[in-house]
Amino acid sequence: MRHFGHIAPQVRKRLFHREPQLFGADSPPRMLAAALGATLYSPATRPRLADDVLKQAGRGVVSMVLCLEDSIDDAEVSGAEDNLVRQFTDLLARSERDGAEPPLLFIRVRTPEQITGLTRRLGPAVALLSGFVLPKFTEERGVPFLEALTAAEAASGRRLFAMPVLESPELLHLETRTETLAGIFRTVDKYRDRVLALRLGVTDFCSAYGLRRPADLTAYDVQIVASVIADVVNRLGRADGTGFTVTGPVWEYFRHQERMFKPQLRRSPFLEEDAEPLRAALIEHDLDGLLREIALDRANGLLGKTCIHPSHVLPVHALSVVSHEEYSDARDILSPERDGGGVLRSAYTNKMNEVKPHRAWAERTLQRAEAFGVAQEDVGFVELLTAGLPA
Repeated sequence: MRHFGHIAPQVRKRLFHREPQLFGADSPPRMLAAALGATLYSPATRPRLADDVLKQAGRGVVSMVLCLEDSIDDAEVSGAEDNLVRQFTDLLARSERDGAEPPLLFIRVRTPEQITGLTRRLGPAVALLSGFVLPKFTEERGVPFLEALTAAEAASGRRLFAMPVLESPELLHLETRTETLAGIFRTVDKYRDRVLALRLGVTDFCSAYGLRRPADLTAYDVQIVASVIADVVNRLGRADGTGFTVTGPVWEYFRHQERMFKPQLRRSPFLEEDAEPLRAALIEHDLDGLLREIALDRANGLLGKTCIHPSHVLPVHALSVVSHEEYSDARDILSPERDGGGVLRSAYTNKMNEVKPHRAWAERTLQRAEAFGVAQEDVGFVELLTAGLPA
């Protein structure tokens, strides 16, 4: 699979200076972590889940989480587990018969026992499973989940990844945050080869204080949430080799809400591409706020995003593509003749590139370029959004 693989090859060639690279469930963890993109969540109770998975794969989704936790009622858990086994079996049959390629699939569990139990029950269909999402992760609660993952991996012979969700009150509350972060780091560092990415559970953070951000504000406008994101990145997202990929929080809105503030999308980029109707549609569905939050995710050290609606996927992926300017700067900074450091003017003649301070940024930019590609010099996010829309 590859990002933007659902659009025609000739269109990709027109859009990309360097196309997104192919990857799959067996790719190196570094590539998979960067390529997660918009991870679409779906309740595990959906009766036509296999159809849903393949439909979304055909629309550009490359990672999905099938949820047994907060998205379903407590009374539905047993039936949802049975449904997952049926749907995975169906997906495997279609894959073998038709060559259908599902996205990377993860199961969000409630208990460690579900990890070993489901891995065993899936049988041969475990070949389609990439791992598990671990809820309300702390050192105390996380270790049993990771031990179960290790046991399931050994029993199935299948490489399985964990994606812990950081959403516990201990992480939010100021008096316990520092030690909670230290404990989380100790745990994920011990199991580093099995931890693909860390996910932020901002909805639970807001819940602890009875908050819910409206559609015209981002997670970064809610200061108590923004402070946790900053501390998580500070401790767990460092670029010195000790950090992990940390993904962006969920955007909850997909229908029009009454507005208090002006739309957050400038008109001119859409006019240049004769795409004013697209701008209107994005605003109508409150996706201008999503676009702003994606930009703030990137600025704050996050990559990828939890998504609960298919309409959120393309904006996340379009804004993850590396611009030609970013790519040019990153290549210049990392060129062998610059190993000694120094300062150089950007090839775009609009900024200073300082080799040593900007090296980590450049390395991460080229990593993102592998997964999402590099846009042509004259291609912006509006063209990428437009090209990715269903015909």
